[in-house]
Amino acid sequence: MKKINIIGTVGVPACYGGFESLVENILDYTPIDVEYTVFCTSQKYENKLETYKGAKLIYLDLNANGKDSIMYDYKSMKMSLDADIMLILGVSGCIFLPFIRKKFKGKIVTNIDGLEWKRDKWNPLAKWLLHTSEKLAVKYSDVVIGDNKGITDYVKEAYGKDAVLIAYGGDHATKITDDSLYEKYPYMKDPYSVTVCRIEPENNIHIILEAFSKMPDNQLVMVGNWKNSEYGVSLKQQYSNYDNIHLLGPIYESHEINWIRSNASLYVHGHSAGGTNPSLVEAMNLGLPIIAFDCVYNRATTHESCLYWKQNDDIVNILNSKKDSFKSISRDMKEIGLKEYSWKKIAEEYNNLWR
Repeated sequence: MKKINIIGTVGVPACYGGFESLVENILDYTPIDVEYTVFCTSQKYENKLETYKGAKLIYLDLNANGKDSIMYDYKSMKMSLDADIMLILGVSGCIFLPFIRKKFKGKIVTNIDGLEWKRDKWNPLAKWLLHTSEKLAVKYSDVVIGDNKGITDYVKEAYGKDAVLIAYGGDHATKITDDSLYEKYPYMKDPYSVTVCRIEPENNIHIILEAFSKMPDNQLVMVGNWKNSEYGVSLKQQYSNYDNIHLLGPIYESHEINWIRSNASLYVHGHSAGGTNPSLVEAMNLGLPIIAFDCVYNRATTHESCLYWKQNDDIVNILNSKKDSFKSISRDMKEIGLKEYSWKKIAEEYNNLWR
C-alpha cells in the first residue's frame, strides 16, 4: 500500500478553491493500492471527519492560505516523513524543501500552480519569497506538475526541467434548471453574460465592467468577493448604479452558482495570470460560448477556439459584431471540455505518477 500525503489545501470536503476541488475529485478515483492522507485547516471545518472518501484527514491549527500558509505546508511536510509520496499543491512551503529532502526518502511531486509570484497583489518581499519557493520546488521535487502548457513551457525555459502537464477537471459543473430561482434573480429571465472570479486586478475586472458600462442593452452578472480589497470596493461603488450590471457577492452553494452559469448566454473570462483556471474549464464543460482575455494560458486551455480580448473596446466589438459565432464556439468549448477536462482523465494522469 502506497501512502500519499496531500499538502497545501484547505482540505476536504472541498469548501474553497481549485486545489480543493482537485483533491475532492482525485479521491473519487483512488487506486486499490493507494492510501491518501489530506491535511486540513482546522478552523474551516466545524464537523471534523476522521476520514473522507477513504482518505485519512489530519487537522492543523494553521490557515492554508495567507501568512500562515508557509508554516502550514512546512508542518504538513514534517508530519509526512513516513509517507511514500508527498503531493504538494502550491509552492508556499517549498522554501523548506532543501531541509525536508535531507530527511525524506520518498518521492516529492509538486504542482507549482500559476506562477503565484507574478501576481500584482503581492508586495516585493512576498514576490521574492514566492519566486524563491518556486525555484526550490522545481529543484528539489522529483516530479513538477504544470496545469497548463504555458506553465510547462515556462518551467522548461526558466529552469531547464521537463514538467508534467496535468490540467484541472471541469465536468463537476452541471446544467441546472430551476425556475424558482427567477424569484431571486428576475433579471436573469433575459439574456446575460456572466463572470465568476476573485475580484483582483489581474482578472481584469475593471476592463470587463467598463466595456459593459458602454453597452446598456447587454446585461452582465458578475459574482465575486467585492469586499476583500480596495480594488473591489471601489469598482462596486463605481458600477453598482448601472441598470445592466449586476454585482453579486460570493455564492458557495453549487446548485445556485451552476444555475447562474447554466442560463448565461456568454461567459466572459478575464484571468491573465496563472495556468488552467477552474472557472474557465467549468464554463467549457457547461458548453457556454466564451470570450477570454488574450494570454498564453487562456489560448492553451481553449485550444485557441474561442474569441479573445485585451481592451474594453474589444469586448464591445465582439458583442456588437460577432454574436453569430457564439453557437459554434459553444459547441467547440463543450467538445474540448469533455475531452480534455474530465476528472476521470485528470485523476488517471495523477494516478500514473504513483506507479
